[in-house]
Formats: sequence, structure tokens, C-alpha cells
Amino acid sequence: MTEAEHRKPQSDEARSSYDSEITSEFALPDGLAMPRTAGGEPETTSEFALPKGLDVPQPPAAEPEGSAFSTPRTYSAKEAPPAFTPPTGIPVVSLTKDVPWQDRMRTMLRMPVAERPAPEPAAKAEDESGPAVPRVLDLTLRIGELLLAGGEGAEDVEAAMFAVCRSFGLDRCEPNVTFTLLSISYQPSLVDDPVTASRTVRRRGTDYTRLAAVFRLVDDLSDPETAMTLEEAYRRLAEIRRNRHPYPTWVLTLASGLLAGAASVLVGGDLVVFVAAMLGAMLGDRLAWLCAGRGLPEFYQFTVAAMPPAAIGIALTLADVDVKASAVITGGLFALLPGRALVAGVQDGLTGFYITASARLLEVMYFFVGIVVGVLVMLYVGVQLGAHLNPDEALSTDPRPLWQTAAAMLLSLTFAVLLQQERSTVLAVTLNGGVAWCVYGAMHYTGEFSPVASTAVAAGLVGLFGQLLSRFRFASALPYTTAAIGPLLPGSATYFGLLSIAQNQVDEGLVSLSKAAALAMAIAIGVNLGSEISRLFLRVGSAGKRRAAKRTRGF
Repeated sequence: MTEAEHRKPQSDEARSSYDSEITSEFALPDGLAMPRTAGGEPETTSEFALPKGLDVPQPPAAEPEGSAFSTPRTYSAKEAPPAFTPPTGIPVVSLTKDVPWQDRMRTMLRMPVAERPAPEPAAKAEDESGPAVPRVLDLTLRIGELLLAGGEGAEDVEAAMFAVCRSFGLDRCEPNVTFTLLSISYQPSLVDDPVTASRTVRRRGTDYTRLAAVFRLVDDLSDPETAMTLEEAYRRLAEIRRNRHPYPTWVLTLASGLLAGAASVLVGGDLVVFVAAMLGAMLGDRLAWLCAGRGLPEFYQFTVAAMPPAAIGIALTLADVDVKASAVITGGLFALLPGRALVAGVQDGLTGFYITASARLLEVMYFFVGIVVGVLVMLYVGVQLGAHLNPDEALSTDPRPLWQTAAAMLLSLTFAVLLQQERSTVLAVTLNGGVAWCVYGAMHYTGEFSPVASTAVAAGLVGLFGQLLSRFRFASALPYTTAAIGPLLPGSATYFGLLSIAQNQVDEGLVSLSKAAALAMAIAIGVNLGSEISRLFLRVGSAGKRRAAKRTRGF
């Protein structure tokens, strides 16, 4: 018998006795008995379990554990609660003048949350309470939604949201604004859980009357002499939402036509051109309203609205009417160029809100492409029908100071009506637009400066005067600046660039479109620079200066 056969069991009994001898290495040795604990406690314990005999002191039962959703114990509509004091101390923020709440809140927002000054409040009674934190955050988000949907810049929206929270005693809050999303986070202290709420902005509309009403609400909330409750704020906000537009639909359509007619006079048109551009813009406005009622996106609304002015200009050329067809088409483009969104987008980029700025500029690009598609379709049709459109026609335009100044003021006035501004601001913005065109004409036609430099200086004055007027009225600066830049919009450069592309002159067309883009950027940068200069004159204080990011210092 071999050695392997000798080791193998030969029967079931032998195999059973052989298996019983094999034990696990985790089995207990014979003779070692583990003591069993009484009460059926498990043998294994966690390393995080407390050792026996160690008692953890419990907090007194009289003071329950606080929650982030509970009412702030230090609530006051006039005085802020104490905040965390950093080791380096609290910097002193000196506001040398009685500046509006926009500057005060912007100064606070540009500081880190741990360095924001918070005065020590007086002792409060135990039964004194205020609104719950989630309700305050909800009101803040609703106010920010109206401001962002109305075209306000991201930094101004954050300043308004911070002012609302601070007026109800919530100092340690951080608002965050993007193009379609609003969020805010509040942390009662360094050891409490933060509360975060958000809201999505899905619909946008141009109503500067509603925007001014929201600014007045925030101004009343941030006024230390006005103790407004949360219920009163909600009631006023509901009234603002229910308010109807100040102008009926037929007034808006008429204003669109007058705007196009005034723009055609700026580029050399006469009375016939004025009427033709007016009819084309009114027809395009009605078609855009029809598309909006059918639920079509704004891209197609701009495309449809750009077709009637171009069609009327081509029809006049085919009929051998002695008019400037380019002025008719250019006037129709002025009523469609998205100057408001362009200024807001560049302003967000200059103030550091790059995501919002990119989204706004992308929106402007889509609107512009829609206008390009609508005009190019009609220009291609006109070229195929034999219409002789001259791209160099605008070079022979002679300056007419009186007529052009009057047309610029009419354009600003009608633009203000289209933006649904309050009637009390229409006169101021009309004068601001007239001053902007006088400065542009003096520099470009008389001083022979480049159109980009002339546009930038004129837009800077618009931003400066608009910001000063808004500070005088303690309101938003948009109603005083947006309509005033209407005469400076690059309508003629846009039209001649499209016309050159339609006539297979791509190089000349791209040069003209590049000029239009440069003029648009000059307008936006000039308006923002004028606004910043006005804030600089008010001497807000050293804490109000924005700190440079580390990457701009080279590391």
C-alpha cells in the first residue's frame, strides 16, 4: 500500500473520526471557558463606546437645544445681533456721507463674512421674538427674483438680498446670484447648522416701474427708523406683483414705431423714411406679440420682428422711390438691439460675476443672431429680385445737429416707454439721452474722433448722470441709463455688415460687424465706468474697495 493510500481513511467511521480532529484557528482551546455576562449583553463592543464609570455631563434641561429654524433670540429690526469677532479685531467701516443702502450693503458684501462689523445690541426681553429664519429667507429670494428678472445686475441683486436679511437681524448670511438661480445661506453661529434656500428665475420681463417699487421696498426695510414687519413686507410685495403695466399695449406699439422713425433720422433719413421705418417697426412689433402669444421662444420673436423693416426698405428700393432704404432698415434694427441685456452682461463681468456675465452675453448673442437671420433672409430676397442696395450709402450722411438731437431725445423717450418706466423718470432720461448724443456728435463730427472713443465717452456720461440721478431718488440706476444709451446703439454698423455679407462681401461684412461689437462694448464699459466714478466721488471708505484676487497678483 502506498503512502497516500495509507493516509486516506478507508471507511465512513474512520472519515468521521478524522474530521473531528480538524479545528478552526479561531476556535477556543479546550479547557478555556469565556465568562458570560449577565443580562445578555453582546460580547463585542465598539471602540467609540464610553468606558464604564465615565459619566458625560448633560446640559441643563431648562435650556433646550437650539435649531437653525427657530426664531433668532437677538432679533431686532433696528439693531443687528452680535457676530463672531476675529482674532485681528473688527475693521471700522466709515461711511462719510448718508449714502444709499446699495453702497452700504455693497461695502459689507465685499468683505469676508468673519470681518463684517456687527454692533452689539441692547438686552432684549425674553418674550420678544421675530419672524422665523425660513420666512425671512423666502422673502429675500422673492425680492431678488423680481430684481434679477427685471434686468438688475448681479451685484445689486446680492446687495438688495443682503439688505433684506440684515433688516430682520440675519447678519451671517451669504447670498449667491447666477443667471437663473438665486440662493442664500444663513448660519446663526459657528456651531449651528446653516439654513440654505434657493429659487429659480424662469420668466423675465421688462418693467422698470415694478423694479423701482421693489427698490423702494428694500429701502424702507433697510431704514433703521422704519420698523416694518414681515407681514407688511409680504403685503407690499404682493401689491407690486399685482400692479399692471403703466402703459397699454397700443402705446408700446406706437412707441416702437416712433423709436424706429427717430433712429432713421439719426442716420440721415427724411420724413418719408421716418414714416416707412415707423410702419415697419410697428408691424414687426405686432408680429412679435403674436409669436409670443403662441409660445415661441424669443429667438424667433426677434427674427420675425426684424423682417418687416427690411422688407419695406427693399420694397421702396424696387419701386425706385428716392429714399434711403438703408435708413429704413437701420431704424427698424434700433428697436430690436438688446442694449439692456448687453450693458447688464458687461457690468456683471466687470464686477466679478463671470458666470452670470457669460450667460447674459450668450443671451445677447442669440438675440443678435435672431435679428441677423431675419434681416439676411429679406436682404437675400431683395438681392435676388434685383434691389440695388449700396453698403457705402451711410458714408455720405451729413450731420444735422438740431434734427439729430431732437431725434435722439425722441428715441430715448420712446425707449423709456418700452421699458415700462415710471412717468416721473421719462423726462430725466430723455434729457440724459440728448446730452449723450450732443457729446457724441461734438466728438465724432466736430472733433473727428473715432466713433468708438466718442461712444465710450458719451456712454460714460450717461452712466455718471444716471447714477447721480438714482442716488438723488434712492432708486435703481437702470431707468436712468438704459433708455439714454438708445441713440448710441450700433444699428447702422450692424445693418451694413449684414448687407455686405448678403452681397457676398464677407470681409467687409465682418469688419463692419466687428465695429458694431466694439461700439457695443464701448457703450457697456462706458456706462459701468461712469457709475463707478460716481461712487468714487462719494468716498464710501476704504472697506468699500474691492480686494484683488490672488491670481491677479501673480501667484
